Amino acid sequence: MKPAALSPLFAGPFALATLSAHAGQEFPALVLPRGTALDLRPALADPTATVRSLLETWDDTLPRLQALAADSSQPWRELEQFTVHAPVEPRQVFQSGANYRQHVIDLHVAHRALDDPLSPEEARAEAAALMDQRAADDLPYVFLGLPSAITGPYDDVTLPYSVEQPDWELELAAVVSRPAYRVTVEQALEHIAGYTIANDLTDRATVFRRDMPQIGTDWLASKNAPGFTPLGPWIVPALSVADPGDLQVTLKLNGEVMQDESTEDMIFSVARMVSYASQYARLLPGDLVLTGSPAGNGMHWGRLLQDGDVMEGSITGLGVQRTRCVAETS
Repeated sequence: MKPAALSPLFAGPFALATLSAHAGQEFPALVLPRGTALDLRPALADPTATVRSLLETWDDTLPRLQALAADSSQPWRELEQFTVHAPVEPRQVFQSGANYRQHVIDLHVAHRALDDPLSPEEARAEAAALMDQRAADDLPYVFLGLPSAITGPYDDVTLPYSVEQPDWELELAAVVSRPAYRVTVEQALEHIAGYTIANDLTDRATVFRRDMPQIGTDWLASKNAPGFTPLGPWIVPALSVADPGDLQVTLKLNGEVMQDESTEDMIFSVARMVSYASQYARLLPGDLVLTGSPAGNGMHWGRLLQDGDVMEGSITGLGVQRTRCVAETS
């Protein structure tokens, strides 16, 4: 699927993408908001360039991209001629759980035990107190996802026949440029090249281990099926995103708004999530830090993903992704 004609496609003067023509080789591209694209391999005289390799030299590459974006003599082509893929192939995907206040409260109520004596109102108050305590204790929740789950922003998403409760989770994703290890909150955003959109699909039926509940969550089973992380369409440079803590995250299912929340509802900021992850692992260029999903998932609405559903996800200034669900046949 190709991007629809939107004007502008994103905020700022340019973005990075990974494109291909006629099912050919993928290549890194500079995209302008009016809908034109430039193959960066000849433009940068680097026939082996990828978006990830450009991120590895981001401090040097960014000024060159700025110059190219302003150069009308370059061989710009219409974006509609190309297929848009996930904008980057990361080595690592850091995912954040329980990072939107209202979303966590909703999940807390939805996943209560059948014999829970609390009323729904009491359960919500209990969850709200827990969120306040987490914020006070400064303890984000970060886990790892698999790069093999990533797919393009307009690709079909296969719902495996073994998945019982497929759900959506639209998220803001930060894209790493400089390696980050044990960086402070104040330093964290210096290691971020830009932002993109991720839809972190989840099988609610396998989030918690049934055989041994004390083990806790099973993110391998619930989140990492092939194609369960639609990504993109673009990486919008951080300099074009005024405040990642003030963006609207919106997901429509078959045209109906299901999620529509500001990143202001995040318990922990992008900088805090990046800093926290870097205390335990070395973040590498091209890696993704997903920042959690707001309220309004399928469990909240009592309506999970089905064959033929179309998800449209947008975040302020970052563009729109559209993916269609296709049920797997065994």
